[in-house]
Amino acid sequence: MSQSVKVVTGATGHIGYALLKKLAEKGETVRILIRKDSKIFDGIPCEKVFGDVTDPASLEKAFEGADVVYHLAGLIDINVGNDDMVWKVNFEGTKNVVEACKKCGVSRLVYASSVDAYEPLPDNQVMREVSEFFPDRLDGTYAKTKATATNYVFDTVKRGELDSVVVYPGACIGPYDFKVSNIGEMVRTVIKHGYPVSLKFGAYNFVDIRDVAEGMILAAEKGRTGEGYILCGEQISVDDFICTLCKVCGKKIPRIKMGYGIVSLAAPVCEVYYKISKATPLFTRYSVRKLISNCNFSIEKARTELGYQPMSVEQSLTDMVQWIKENK
Repeated sequence: MSQSVKVVTGATGHIGYALLKKLAEKGETVRILIRKDSKIFDGIPCEKVFGDVTDPASLEKAFEGADVVYHLAGLIDINVGNDDMVWKVNFEGTKNVVEACKKCGVSRLVYASSVDAYEPLPDNQVMREVSEFFPDRLDGTYAKTKATATNYVFDTVKRGELDSVVVYPGACIGPYDFKVSNIGEMVRTVIKHGYPVSLKFGAYNFVDIRDVAEGMILAAEKGRTGEGYILCGEQISVDDFICTLCKVCGKKIPRIKMGYGIVSLAAPVCEVYYKISKATPLFTRYSVRKLISNCNFSIEKARTELGYQPMSVEQSLTDMVQWIKENK
């Protein structure tokens, strides 16, 4: 009997690296698709194929003989001015992945979409899994690309062309933040300097990347064909998040709390700063709008069907802070 092979695209990303580690720890034979090698993979047994999701030939080489493909490669860009590349990677890249899976006879595709693909329901209504998305109703290029790509995956399943399962992670936190995510930039700032202000408004749903990685493995093993599973964690206000982070870092809890008006006015100025300095964007007009939109996602389906059990925000931040300090 030939040995099963699991393939991970986007293994240098936050979730992708956590998934690679978990698969390797479980003794799986893992192959990763990467654009260039990195020392972060030292000590992790895996086969490396060089290429990317915009190159169909490299995908076919990576997927040959694989039974499961975990597709995480994507571009998260909350800044402005990079729309064409976001579409090319997130949508066209996913189409290429689907077609390569079909050509190579892959048994199952597990696609990491995003909760951003969901149209926020009014009045903080609970949001659950749906089977169709409407990109034109969404705010921001990233959300539109993920919604469009998710529809493409579902349409392929409906035509009986590929066995696929979709997962929807929330805002990711936790260790292995090699590329310095938006939240990772904030955490590093608090570690060094503390955080002088908090916000009076906003909330979001945060999830540890290790929980998402475990959820994806569970989706590969137990998920129903053509179904989606929300992999979120704890919904928490921005103020509670900042205060929890300061507590974990041993910094003073900020007493000044800014309102929506002043933050929304400052956001365009911040965008200019991020572009000029090439800093990781944190507060942009898009991110501010996301903070006031509905983030009340239910994980009941994933909990019931997959056995998904996410950790608390405080535990995740504690581990994230420790990892950053140990990996300066």
